[in-house]
Amino acid sequence: MAKNQHVVPRGNQWAVVSEGSSRAGSLHRTQAEAINVGRDRAMRQGSELFVHRPNGQIRDRNSYGNDPFPPEGSAGNER
Repeated sequence: MAKNQHVVPRGNQWAVVSEGSSRAGSLHRTQAEAINVGRDRAMRQGSELFVHRPNGQIRDRNSYGNDPFPPEGSAGNER
């Protein structure tokens, strides 16, 4: 089962954490590095990537799986 990936602050570093796990899959010096790793994992698994702000709030979200609600005008939704 694909697990969503979260980029979250961990002390003075950034962690990539699989949803439902308390342990970081990897730690990075910058948020950008963590986003790249998290994006790769989400793409391989067909899941979503959630990027959190330093205060923990979600700032961005990207889906790399089968989106159940594709935007109008996207493939498979033409009229």
